[in-house]
Amino acid sequence: MADQSAPRHHTFDYVELAAPDLAAAKAFYADALGWSFTDYGPAYSGIQRPGGEGEIGGLNPERPPGPGLPLVVLYSDDLDSTLASVRDAGATIDEEPFEFPGGRRFHFTDPAGNSLAVWTEA
Repeated sequence: MADQSAPRHHTFDYVELAAPDLAAAKAFYADALGWSFTDYGPAYSGIQRPGGEGEIGGLNPERPPGPGLPLVVLYSDDLDSTLASVRDAGATIDEEPFEFPGGRRFHFTDPAGNSLAVWTEA
């Protein structure tokens, strides 16, 4: 079996989210999605790869948040549970769960203004 943590040619390798308030962003994602972080000083925090080595992204207080940026889409084994935890952590739900061919998904805006989506298979 191929090493799933190794970068793959022409695939997404890392997603960096704007985090004007780094501490608040870390608290939100830890509460909403259970993410863990590696701090690189006071101005950057890497998002640790769940169940593996390395990182899948980062929180950058130097990047401006806002709509119209690339949409980050996360996967969930339990969409309704993820919706509840994201809402409880303080996100704005922009699109309630909806069905599409192959699954369901919802969209939210984190407290810093980044737009993300979460989906699950049908």
